[in-house]
Amino acid sequence: MSTLPPPGEPVARLDLFQLISRWAAPLFLLLLILVFALLEPRFLHPLNVLNVLRQVSISGLIAIGMTFVILTAGIDLSVGSLLALAGLVCAWVSKGGMGDRFALGAAETVGYPVYMAASAAIAVGLIGGAIQGLAITRLKVPPFVVTLGGLTAFRGAALLFSGGGPISGFSAEFTWWGQGRIETVPVPVIIFFVAAIVAHLVLRYTPYGKHVYATGGNARAAQLNGVATNWIIVSVYMMSGFFCGLAAFLLSARLNSAEAVAGSGLELTVIASVVIGGTSLFGGIGSIFGTVVGALLIGVLTNGLVLLNVSSFIQQILIGLILVAAVALDQYALGRRNAA
Repeated sequence: MSTLPPPGEPVARLDLFQLISRWAAPLFLLLLILVFALLEPRFLHPLNVLNVLRQVSISGLIAIGMTFVILTAGIDLSVGSLLALAGLVCAWVSKGGMGDRFALGAAETVGYPVYMAASAAIAVGLIGGAIQGLAITRLKVPPFVVTLGGLTAFRGAALLFSGGGPISGFSAEFTWWGQGRIETVPVPVIIFFVAAIVAHLVLRYTPYGKHVYATGGNARAAQLNGVATNWIIVSVYMMSGFFCGLAAFLLSARLNSAEAVAGSGLELTVIASVVIGGTSLFGGIGSIFGTVVGALLIGVLTNGLVLLNVSSFIQQILIGLILVAAVALDQYALGRRNAA
């Protein structure tokens, strides 16, 4: 039997551009790894590979939450500031107050258990996310403006809470979550990949995930189909806050310190990871897999350039150019899809 379409019916063609745009980030990541491996033999050393993964894990966790936000056509510029505030609250709970905030010896700490400190950080993140989500849905203020205000407000709250100084010197049980290993793999790396798998399953195989995509694709149509879009929007900002709190706990444990300037400029790295990974700033298109690839790409690029003694200023320029190129590619692909 012939498989040719009837006369006059258009023949389906493989859109090479769409295929390339879909797999551009993984291909570029592999290319970067190959180039750095050839230029610098130390790049593929197991210790360096684990170092890259450990560096990526903190920003990668926040990027997972940011993916949910951007899928709804939103943005969260407050993640760095919220991480700083959550980290300070976490440290305060772990130390049991400000009595020995500068103590460096673990024996000095007499605070609350680790699970309470971690829960405090996550609670701060959830509350911060909920406040911003409600401001967006109830007050009808654009996400960019709300989270820009959050960037300033949370940073100010962190400075006020800490008096401008750090809180340091935690118990061994606390620092294990940031510095410990299971076999040879750092604990934050394991948490990052487990979180990515769970988030992927939620987005792809649950009604909630489908509603997130629907809200970002066409909020009005989603409402007409019974999707509570306002609740979805509030929930994704809470999701972003949750990952900020979790990352704040891990970062404080890793550095054995929390301070109000933590996470400065982190929002650029996080947004870049999500967008470079293929999530559309216009909403409705993207994946956790892409975000993980985007986070790894930035981590590999930064690490490789450091090993090659390239100036940090040039690193920032390259990341900015890659981000602009990714958005331009996304815009062009969107135009092709609409014209099809």
